[in-house]
Amino acid sequence: MFTSSETPIIGTILLVALGILGWGFYRARPFGKLGILAWLQSVVLMAPWLLFFGLFATGIYINIVGILFLVVASAGLYIFLGRQLRSAGQDAILRQRATQRLAADSSPQAENNSQPVISELQIGVLPIPEEDLNAIKGIFGIDTFFATETIAYQEGAIFKGNIRGEPDEVYNRLTTSLKERLGDRYRLFLTENTDGRPVVIVLPSRNEPRSTTLPQKVFAGILAVATIATSFETAGLLQNFDLFANPERFTEALPIGAGILTILVAHEIGHWILARRHQVRLSWPFFLPAVQIGSFGAITRFESLVPNRKALFDIALAGPAVGGIASLLMLIVGLLLSHPGSLFQLPNQFFQGSILVGSLARVVLGSALQSPLVNVHPLVVIGWLGLVITALNLMPAGQLDGGRIVQAIYGRKTAGRTTLATLILLGLVALGNPLALYWAIAILFLQRDLERPSLNEISEPDDARAALGLLALFLMITILLPLTPGLAGRLGIGS
Repeated sequence: MFTSSETPIIGTILLVALGILGWGFYRARPFGKLGILAWLQSVVLMAPWLLFFGLFATGIYINIVGILFLVVASAGLYIFLGRQLRSAGQDAILRQRATQRLAADSSPQAENNSQPVISELQIGVLPIPEEDLNAIKGIFGIDTFFATETIAYQEGAIFKGNIRGEPDEVYNRLTTSLKERLGDRYRLFLTENTDGRPVVIVLPSRNEPRSTTLPQKVFAGILAVATIATSFETAGLLQNFDLFANPERFTEALPIGAGILTILVAHEIGHWILARRHQVRLSWPFFLPAVQIGSFGAITRFESLVPNRKALFDIALAGPAVGGIASLLMLIVGLLLSHPGSLFQLPNQFFQGSILVGSLARVVLGSALQSPLVNVHPLVVIGWLGLVITALNLMPAGQLDGGRIVQAIYGRKTAGRTTLATLILLGLVALGNPLALYWAIAILFLQRDLERPSLNEISEPDDARAALGLLALFLMITILLPLTPGLAGRLGIGS
């Protein structure tokens, strides 16, 4: 049953979730059908959580299989509602275009000028040469982007106006036309202004991200060597010896250390494969050594501009997907291979440290989890460490994989809010967990900034990608969130 301290927490979670849904409905009503459909998508995504915690508060526990079924079902309904939302939005866009076209055709200017009108009001002296500026203005048209005002911005210019088509199509036509006129000298960004209206920003291509320098590559190599050392040291500590003080026992640490490194490499290969598919260059990985778990993962910068938010999502998710699947397979195989006399004897409290790990262990090991010491295969430890490393990188903050996923799905404003919320949460957890403190410091000083905008920042990832991203964030929570003593007792974990 539940302790007196658990019920208020669960009740608070339910009240906060219901409050968010109520506030979302209030905000959605003025937008009519489109707003209600968007609100229903939020309801569908939160439904598994509300159902899980609601039943949990009444004493009914849904096992991990039931939870995954609810998540998959909600993802399917989310995609269906997304299609309805896009269809309704397309109808609204067509009506708006028809109104704008009629207004344009009936205006006196339409008879004499088919080119967009550029306002004479230009804030500041434009740094772009006049010849290039005229060529850039020539790429706009009434059927792509109707520019109305030009504003100086950094070494380029911002063009305000109205987009006249699907963002992907408009962006492709504008960039193709710009390249035909000025080659690779400029880069075009299609993004939103502070007021939420689309704008085009044109900047010289020399402002692109810089490639990794030789000193940076040397530093990356040093960090890689340090990560190899900490991975083997972690393997030794898990077997109750200090490898640095007993280097002759290296062979004992080799299997677990190599397993940790395999997961780290698999994670980076996932990023690299998807980056290559989207023609995005990545820097060398800067691994973050950590004695507690071997490594916190790696910092990988983009060395070229990301074409759109879909590419940002694919590249960000690929690493955790490959590394997480490899870790999960190791964990499951390790549980299946565990037997009395296995190399590791872990206290049963170990399996209370993660909802996901504890639930899977309960399914495979059964009543063995009630023993004070549980015999497990080394792959269980490797898989657990890999899942923790993957989950830490899926936290929705800054330039972590999770932060990039949130930025790709919901945009930069939401990503900034989740970054702040994640840092605050880590700060609170750090009061009782040193690992959270180290990770919070790493994010704060190394990865708190958001990723730079994509070239096409307006086009959003499709609903299938959004559902995958939310599933990844859900699994991150189930990996890092521990079982309460009451829930662990109901699962039969512990004596």
